[in-house]
Amino acid sequence: MTGRAVVSEFVMAPGTGKAIELLAGQILRIEQVDGGQCVDFNCFNLHDYKEFMHCGRTRTVHGFHPTTGTFMWSAPPRERAMLYILADTVGRNDVLFPRCSAYLYESAYGFAVHTNCHDIQAEAQREYGLTPDDVHDSFNFFMHTGVDQEGRPFIAKNTAKRGDYVDLLALIDVLAVPNVCGADVMMTSDFELKPLKLSVLEATEDDWRAVVEPPRRVNQRTPADFKVQKIKADRELSRDTGYRPDFTNVPLTISEIDVDLTDAELDMLRRLAASGKFGETDAEVLRYVFFTWWIAKFMNGPKHAAPT
Repeated sequence: MTGRAVVSEFVMAPGTGKAIELLAGQILRIEQVDGGQCVDFNCFNLHDYKEFMHCGRTRTVHGFHPTTGTFMWSAPPRERAMLYILADTVGRNDVLFPRCSAYLYESAYGFAVHTNCHDIQAEAQREYGLTPDDVHDSFNFFMHTGVDQEGRPFIAKNTAKRGDYVDLLALIDVLAVPNVCGADVMMTSDFELKPLKLSVLEATEDDWRAVVEPPRRVNQRTPADFKVQKIKADRELSRDTGYRPDFTNVPLTISEIDVDLTDAELDMLRRLAASGKFGETDAEVLRYVFFTWWIAKFMNGPKHAAPT
C-alpha cells in the first residue's frame, strides 16, 4: 500500500456483508484473514442503481476467471467499465456460478434456514434502500471453478492463503457490496466461513499508470439515449441512517467436536494431510473428507465436484 492514503478499514464477520461508497479513484482491497474464503461481490453506480455490474458481459469479455488487468463491466445497455482489477495475488476468480440462495440450501441440502449469499447481499445493500429484487449475480473472488470435458461446471478447493488480496480501482463512483460467501457445506470456501478484511485506499499516480484505457463505443448508452427518459423513482443511492444489520444466523458460532479414529483411520488421515491437497491440519483434512462424502451421499441435484 506504499503511498496510498487509507480512507477506512473494516473486517467482515462470517455470514455478513458490507455496502461501501467507493468513489472514482479509490481502491477497495479485499484481503484474506485466515485464507480459503470466497467473496461474493456486487456493485452499483452510486448515482443510478439501475446501472450495475454484469457478470455476463464481464465473462464474455474476459472469460470465466477474470484477474489482474481486466475490467468489471455494467449490464447492457450501459456496458461501461465500472472497476479495474489492479492486483490479484491468487488469480483464481469466478463469474460462472450464480450466488447461492436460501432456496438452494433447502432444495439441495434440506436446510430451511442457512446463511446464503443472496440474503447476505440483500441485507447489506438494504442500508442503501435496495431490496432483495435488486441483488444480481455476483463476481466470486477467490472461488476456484472450472468446466470439465463434458461441459459441466465444478468447484474445486479454494487456494487463497492468509494475506492474499485483490485490489479493485473504481473508475466511477460505485456502491461496492462484498460479502463473506455463506457456503460452508460446499468446497467454495473449504467447508468453513472465515472473516475478510476490507480497506478503502486512495489510488496513486502509479496505480493509474497501470490501468489500460477501457474501450469506448457509440453503443455504450445512457438514459439520455433511451426512448423513455422519465425516471419513475429516485435513483440516487444514499445511506439509511436508521439501518441496523440483521443477518441470518449471525453471529455464527464454532463448536469443537471430538472424533474418535482407529489407528488405521488416523494413518489414512495423516497420509492425506501429507499430500497437501486437503488441508494443513488433521481437523481440516477430516472436515474435507466428511463433507465430500456427505455431499456425494445426501446432496440433491448436481454435485459440482472437481475432476479427480
